[in-house]
Amino acid sequence: MRYGVYLPNQGDFADVGVLVELARSAEAAGWDGFFLWDELLPLHPHSDTVRAALGESDDVADPLVALTAVATATERIRFGSLVAAAPRLRPEAFARQLVTLDRLSGGRVVAGVGLGDPADQFTAFGLEPDLRIRAAMVDEFLDLVNRLWTGDRVGFDGAHYTCHGVTLRPTPLQRPRIPIWIGAGGSHRAPRRRAARWDGFAPASEQWPDVVISPETYAEIATDIRTSRTTDTPYDVVLIGNAAATEPTPATISQYEQAGVTWLLTQALTVADARERIRLGPPDPGGRYE
Repeated sequence: MRYGVYLPNQGDFADVGVLVELARSAEAAGWDGFFLWDELLPLHPHSDTVRAALGESDDVADPLVALTAVATATERIRFGSLVAAAPRLRPEAFARQLVTLDRLSGGRVVAGVGLGDPADQFTAFGLEPDLRIRAAMVDEFLDLVNRLWTGDRVGFDGAHYTCHGVTLRPTPLQRPRIPIWIGAGGSHRAPRRRAARWDGFAPASEQWPDVVISPETYAEIATDIRTSRTTDTPYDVVLIGNAAATEPTPATISQYEQAGVTWLLTQALTVADARERIRLGPPDPGGRYE
């Protein structure tokens, strides 16, 4: 099991200087990962928990710009956004940005990708609101990005994206590619099938950020992914703890690990709470997770 912190990119966390401070502290305290929300608009209208913690501030930081600062301020810790809403991005720009960040960091970036939620982050800008269409866009997006990362000449003619004989270089430092983690609802089969094609799955609880998915459901998820995989390359299954950082408990961390979870991310919704939880160091079944 590896341990990371999971923080908003809005409110007081929209200050990139604060994020850099927290990332440095996390690395010094022995954490393995530092991950950010990837929201275009503030989430406070959509969750009482988020509103109570983050207030009514409309400040939001761009996660890739913020993570570039994190990359230059750290040496060991892995990082990424969870998750980038692929249907509102351009695949060629995303491919180039992630390679640049991968090389800048010495191969430490993770590409978290999903359909995007809530819908107003799409409708506010005239983007595609239909989830089925967005799902098809994600599949094409990732296929094209993965091909562009090879450094080979790419021709691609999809329903949503096109590429005519383009070569993008340099290629990522990480092999066989920058890890792609799919973020999606944990109760649906389709996202599991999508996730099985890539390098990790970060399922979200239907009651996020207050309730976590049970170990039993994670065991089911891990089984579904394992049976759908066509390679034996390393694979990550991610558990995001609840907003109060009271779940999972010390007693259940080992249950999640046995169920196939490889990363546990501790959430914090205020800067003061983030500082304290980071200072305590990564959780462990012996009782630091409290």
